[in-house]
Amino acid sequence: MKTKSLLLIALAIVATLTAGAKEKKDVTPATGIVPAPVKVTMKKGSFQIGESTPLVINDRDTDLKNCARIFADQLEAAGGPRLAVRGSTDNMPLPGAIIFEKKKANGKIPKEGYKIVVNKDEVRITAEDGPGLFYATQTLFQLLPPDICKLSKPARGRIWEIPCTEIFDYPRYPYRGMHLDVSRHFFPKEFVKRYIDLLSMYKMNTFHWHLTDENGWRIEIKKYPKLTTIGAWRVDRENLPWLERPLQQPGEKATYGGFYTQDEVREIVQYAASRYVTIIPEIEMPAHSVEVLAAYPQFSCTGGPYTVLPGSYWPNSALLCAGNDSVFTFLEDVLTEVMDLFPSPYIHIGGDEADKSEWEKCPKCQARIQSENLKDEKELQSYFIKRIEKFIVSKNRKMIGWDEILEGGLAPEATVMSWQGVEGGIAAARQGHDAIMTPAPYCYFNRYQGDPVMEPKAIGGYLTLKKVYSYEPTPNELTPEEAKHILGAQGNLWAEYISTPQMAEFMAVPRMLALAEVDWSPAVSRDWTSFRYRMEDQFKRLDNLGVNYSHGSFQVDVTSHYDKKKKMLMIGMESEQLNVPIRYTLNGNDPDQQSPVYTGPVGVNKNCYIKAGHYPDGVLKGTLTELPLMYHKAVPAKVTYVQPYSYRYPSSGDNALINGVRGSVNFHDGNWQGFLGNDLEIIIDLGKRDTVKSISTTFLLNSPSWIFLPEYVEFALSADGKHWHSINEERVNVNQQQKEPAIQPYSHLFPPTPARYIRVIAKNPGTCPEWHDGKGQACWIFADEIVVY
Repeated sequence: MKTKSLLLIALAIVATLTAGAKEKKDVTPATGIVPAPVKVTMKKGSFQIGESTPLVINDRDTDLKNCARIFADQLEAAGGPRLAVRGSTDNMPLPGAIIFEKKKANGKIPKEGYKIVVNKDEVRITAEDGPGLFYATQTLFQLLPPDICKLSKPARGRIWEIPCTEIFDYPRYPYRGMHLDVSRHFFPKEFVKRYIDLLSMYKMNTFHWHLTDENGWRIEIKKYPKLTTIGAWRVDRENLPWLERPLQQPGEKATYGGFYTQDEVREIVQYAASRYVTIIPEIEMPAHSVEVLAAYPQFSCTGGPYTVLPGSYWPNSALLCAGNDSVFTFLEDVLTEVMDLFPSPYIHIGGDEADKSEWEKCPKCQARIQSENLKDEKELQSYFIKRIEKFIVSKNRKMIGWDEILEGGLAPEATVMSWQGVEGGIAAARQGHDAIMTPAPYCYFNRYQGDPVMEPKAIGGYLTLKKVYSYEPTPNELTPEEAKHILGAQGNLWAEYISTPQMAEFMAVPRMLALAEVDWSPAVSRDWTSFRYRMEDQFKRLDNLGVNYSHGSFQVDVTSHYDKKKKMLMIGMESEQLNVPIRYTLNGNDPDQQSPVYTGPVGVNKNCYIKAGHYPDGVLKGTLTELPLMYHKAVPAKVTYVQPYSYRYPSSGDNALINGVRGSVNFHDGNWQGFLGNDLEIIIDLGKRDTVKSISTTFLLNSPSWIFLPEYVEFALSADGKHWHSINEERVNVNQQQKEPAIQPYSHLFPPTPARYIRVIAKNPGTCPEWHDGKGQACWIFADEIVVY
């Protein structure tokens, strides 16, 4: 962005970002800052940075020195001058300086907050603490052009300008976090630092480091060396799907993995501290600990043998033995070394997904239940967690666990990380416990963020940038007093399908930026349109940093509806981007510079093949959306549902099954309609008698998501809507245990038959089969377009 254009925009706005854009495309926040500050006032003019511009600090303060150094290093790396850092006294005149000051402001600047005043002859940053100074520095970078983020072959000698501005800012929540799983795949030390750079750049203050799990132990523990000599390594099955990897066989060598030495951990902790990021280590227990049992089988209920898992297996039944006191000695020893490395006030102990079948059979565990007067294995888990918490508290630390630690009673001072939904956070807050919100539908960044056909393999699900941005961490169900226990939100990056640093960046960014604004900015000021405008600037910065971010937000979504007056299907196109032209074709050819730019709904009355994509600067960014559109006899019809579809998967409503659009293998794509436990039974009224010669539809199979094919599909015709003639009942013989999603067609051709009404019935199996994890519970059927010719 050129300085002149930045200032022209700035002069048009003397307002605060709290107002938001509210869909007014001519109102763009001048600075492009993410997350949006509490208040920004733009003024005329700019401050110019030159060779002689000093960075003035109180040189006795380490926070001031640190933040001034970070600013000077970044400016120099981007091609700017190397600014001198010098001390000052309050009485010295400071013309032409960038001043960093840390001082008490009588409570006027909240914790981690700051104030920036940019005038033509001075920049003054004020905060009461180190984090506030650091976040002010990050905002100052964002007031500079995106070239401040360039780190290679910088052009020296340019003039760097900061628009005259006043900013007052502070965070909404005290906890603003990102998680990284290094057990499923080990990431090198330098990438962990880069990850910390990214989250701190957007004012996130917590890095949740998932160091141990069944696929590898990643931290050196001096007292138990086998945790890394054995537990850090697994057999290499990287050429096989994650869910289909055989266990290690006798004689096979475990060669895939790695771990961080204690010196490396100290280095990373110190690096994070310089960016005011707290690292919370996670040591999983009592489940997700097979890698521990592979090294030390005596801590199990059965004695083993065990091997480190090369993929994913369910259930997590190989637990640390809750009846064995040596297990607690081991865990206390491990946690002591961990706490010596991490100054974090919090220690995360996992506590999730523990299948307690081995505890049910274990004599030691059953004896523990008896001796402690526990009711069952759930209370045994509570005993386990409370015993660990007591030890952690004795070391002046606090314990965090996933929301399963609520089972059997919550430990006295525990903090709950609510991942299965919001219910865990609500329950914790109502009991007077702090909670961190990280519900999977909004905060699991290992899910697809664009069309799965076009995206790298992910674990499943669908989580767009817009959906992350829409998240509200504080549940409406809580009273104001209870709501104080919601500390903030966290994004989770589980690494089953994330094997490289590049892929980790792809899955985390840009969704990390959306969550950063959710955590930082006032709820009343969050505005999706404003955020999208500001992201235009952020994408340039990420490009300059070489971040391998996802282009999923550049995906074009195509919708359709029938216009009765025009007697046409009206095709809509939109994406999460603003001000980036969408070019499209209807004949199946790839769009180019001569293809039309989408400006509004496009009418069609015949079959076509749509291709659409974003073309900033005339070049495709992201991937093309490709969609066949079927204009058939049922498109103008009226649909009556005998059985209702689920509110959770409504697609586009009552006409979703006759809108001309097929669904993809991604059941979150908006084109599938779901029926939970219910049969699909609909009646299509063509409006008048017509000749019908074929009916077809498709259903989705995705058994890991509890979506099964119908037992049969029946097509029937009627002239009056009362007397029906069944023309076909179709069944398919498909292996529904396959793990990859598939689309199954059901169709029937027949002699031309006059009819006005068409009935389609799809028989839901009702419940998941015996072989399924959800056996006996209600299952889904998912339908898309019903095509009539």
